[in-house]
Amino acid sequence: MNISEIAKLAGVSPSAVSRYLNNGYLSAEKKEAIRRVIEETGYRPLVQAQILRTRKSKTVGVIIPNIESFSISSVVSGIDSVLEEQGFQILLADAHNLPSKELVYLDTFDDQRVDGVILLATVFTARHITMIKKSRVPVVVVGQQLAGVPCVYHDDYHAFYDVTSLVLEQGCQRLGYIGAPPQDKAAGQARSRGYQDAVRDAGLEDQASHTAAASFTIASGREKAQELWERWGPLDALVCAADALAVGALQYLRSQNIAVPQQVRLTGQGASSLSEVSVPSITTIRYFYQESGANAAALLLEQLKDPSSPAKEIKLGYTIVACGSTGQERP
Repeated sequence: MNISEIAKLAGVSPSAVSRYLNNGYLSAEKKEAIRRVIEETGYRPLVQAQILRTRKSKTVGVIIPNIESFSISSVVSGIDSVLEEQGFQILLADAHNLPSKELVYLDTFDDQRVDGVILLATVFTARHITMIKKSRVPVVVVGQQLAGVPCVYHDDYHAFYDVTSLVLEQGCQRLGYIGAPPQDKAAGQARSRGYQDAVRDAGLEDQASHTAAASFTIASGREKAQELWERWGPLDALVCAADALAVGALQYLRSQNIAVPQQVRLTGQGASSLSEVSVPSITTIRYFYQESGANAAALLLEQLKDPSSPAKEIKLGYTIVACGSTGQERP
């Protein structure tokens, strides 16, 4: 089958079939006639020919830090939901939490035939910034703010200021914070500042130093909770930069027969299934991950349509889901 044969069976012109295949404008009647014929015949256009003809691959490279993360899978789902409607496919590249692999994939996608790149960023080295800004295809960043580059990010600072204020308002006076590595501007730096400013504003200056940097695993949360306890304990609240860290902290507290929430208030971030199935359920911060992916895909489509359009920044909000670990019932 070729375009002319499809056009003949559908009762339209070959140019109409071409517009249909490239998401051009057509009346609803013609779209339905072409769609029906393509479905009945099983016709598939030759991708290589489309690329040569249009200089577009209808493929977007998506670089992620770790596919096993709940938040990452939600972001990718949002990206795919928007791009699929426009006839794009995504090519997923998992960096396995290695910034050096992100650089390899940025270089690979710049050399290969993708129309654009969406980077779910963790850290920005000088090399990252150079490669992003010199890329021959549009790049959109998710999860971090980067001046001069289209990006979608979360209000990490205020989210952690507010969740820290929640336990302070419950009368907690000795707090600890389990955070992310400081190289991560959003999860590492902004969340930590939110915690530290909240305790300082509450007149607890000495609590600002009660912090420990962890990796995003349950085991690391357990280890860092023990570290905080041995150095500054006993504490009456632990604020954690991720649900996995909070679960690890909960495991440590149980091993020491420390009751949550009776003796210690505990909070996480991510609103993942981990926070729901824990006993007690964990008070957490919900970010709008799927929406961030959808917004990033929309920004990329804007860049593809008009490469000269200004780089937009979108900052998304959050909600606090108060649960059993701070003495409240899950709504």
